[in-house]
Amino acid sequence: MRELEVSDKNELSKVLSDPESMQYYPHSFSEEEVENWIRWNIENYRKYKHGLWAVILEEDGKFIGDCGITMQNIENEIVPEIGFHINREYWNKGYATEAAFACKEYAFNVLRYPSIFSYTTTKNVPSLKVAEKIGMQFFKFIEKNSEKQIVQVAYNNATMTSIFD
Repeated sequence: MRELEVSDKNELSKVLSDPESMQYYPHSFSEEEVENWIRWNIENYRKYKHGLWAVILEEDGKFIGDCGITMQNIENEIVPEIGFHINREYWNKGYATEAAFACKEYAFNVLRYPSIFSYTTTKNVPSLKVAEKIGMQFFKFIEKNSEKQIVQVAYNNATMTSIFD
């Protein structure tokens, strides 16, 4: 994985502008929204020293999506969250799980976060399963974007505390 760049717009559009890939979002992204997404991510690197990375296949260098750690507002707390988007032709091949697991390890071992979160709509079963596969567990239900969302959490075994405590 590497940091997202403005030059990734065309490849990232294949994911973020695809209605099926974005079915759990309010809508798929326009070209301008993809550019804004990348600029938001670049700003995250300036502000937090982390953000989303481009997910690149090792065997052929193909860009297949994004994954990383962004700071999200969950019930008025800013928390680190693992998020990802994978091009649908690469679904069900373990890439989201592999990338999300690497992000969790990075959050704990490099960034030293005591906990890491993931949230999604209750309908997004594939993302919920990825979170479970990387060791996350149910934390709570919240309302976000006018939908019921499930928040999952993993704790750093070294600290065993939550930033909500």
